[in-house]
Amino acid sequence: MTRRQKSIKKSAELEGIALHSGEKVQVVVEPAPPGTGIVFRRSDQDDPVDISALADHLTVSQRRTVLRIGNGMIGMVEHLLAACHGLGVDNLFVQVSGDELPGMDGSSAPYCDLLRRGVLVEQKEDRKQFRVDRPEVFRDDSGAELVVLPPTGEGLTIRYFPEYPEGVDAAPVLFDLAAGNFEEEIAPARTFVQANEIDKLLAAGLGKGATAENTVVLGGEDPPSLRMNREPTRHKVLDILGDLALVGADLHADVLAHRSGHNLNQILARHLRQELDVEELRGEDYGVQFDIQDVMRRLPHRYPMMLIDRVIEVEGFRRAVGIKNVSFNEPMFQGHFPGQPIMPGVLQLEALAQLTGILMQRKLENTGMLGVLAAIDKVRFRGTVVPGDQLRLEVETLRLNRNRALVKAQAKVGRRVVSEALLSFALISSA
Repeated sequence: MTRRQKSIKKSAELEGIALHSGEKVQVVVEPAPPGTGIVFRRSDQDDPVDISALADHLTVSQRRTVLRIGNGMIGMVEHLLAACHGLGVDNLFVQVSGDELPGMDGSSAPYCDLLRRGVLVEQKEDRKQFRVDRPEVFRDDSGAELVVLPPTGEGLTIRYFPEYPEGVDAAPVLFDLAAGNFEEEIAPARTFVQANEIDKLLAAGLGKGATAENTVVLGGEDPPSLRMNREPTRHKVLDILGDLALVGADLHADVLAHRSGHNLNQILARHLRQELDVEELRGEDYGVQFDIQDVMRRLPHRYPMMLIDRVIEVEGFRRAVGIKNVSFNEPMFQGHFPGQPIMPGVLQLEALAQLTGILMQRKLENTGMLGVLAAIDKVRFRGTVVPGDQLRLEVETLRLNRNRALVKAQAKVGRRVVSEALLSFALISSA
């Protein structure tokens, strides 16, 4: 069941203390066009990169969800992402004045209020969907487990089975996202900590902003004061919703969780994101797509320098995915290692630049500006591309202003990255 994408009508802001760093942080959410996704920007940096809320950008962290591109990092994103997931908000620019979102009261409720103050609006494009079609099991060394199954309902359901110290209600919680009661059933649930973990967390430099109001303590001398029944387990469901928002599509699946935390949640998010990529290659109908005739209308290149066969996805002006089918009959193989044909790395970069041209057209078509490749940085060639391979091209806008654009570009064969680079474009007048 598809639905229309959503954003907000106007900007809204809040201020609070970061749960782990203890620093004061300001957050401003702003409207974003269809296909943008949730994009974080560091307002405390002079020239920040844009970090899309996708599993591709997850980095290793303790007890929280952290996204990183290069030196750009933003942490504790899960409470805001859970609010976006629960309310169906798909497109948003999020300005943050530090490297961690504020913890507020330890739940997603303040972020739901923030989005409501921005006024939710429906947009014209459909939201991407992903349906799980087979059971899979994910486990970690602690004995935690996540099982993902084909859906029995209309969308995503989560059943969480916890284990707690004696005296804490360990009954499971079942949540059906399609029921539309996220704000009542899940959003108010605060984060929690086991009493025997507190000293270890503080020694690791975490929890500096934790208080008795924003963090429930389990297993202490006094029974915890809860704002709702099974509050800790409901917060675990909240964390799963926040982490699965990183798939970048509405999930149709049943998820069974036993003691899972962010580490296992993120393993599942990465896996589902990869499965989504596989479906794109099979030609599933995801968003804007261009065949070779569409590509030729948008690019001035022609044989033998046309290096894109089709574009399988364009998400706003943020991200595009294209395909290059590598054939033995192409002129490059007559002179480049003819005895053992290998696609030149520079042509892989050219293909990525051409795809970026298509992506940037969506932003610049009414501005009278033209994007010209100005620099290539951090180039890595990680594997060979040979005749018979299908080259998957992926580009993502990291920065776009009046004078220049910075794009992260990757080429893959299957799931193997064969080349990657940062492409810088100068924006000049086309007159």
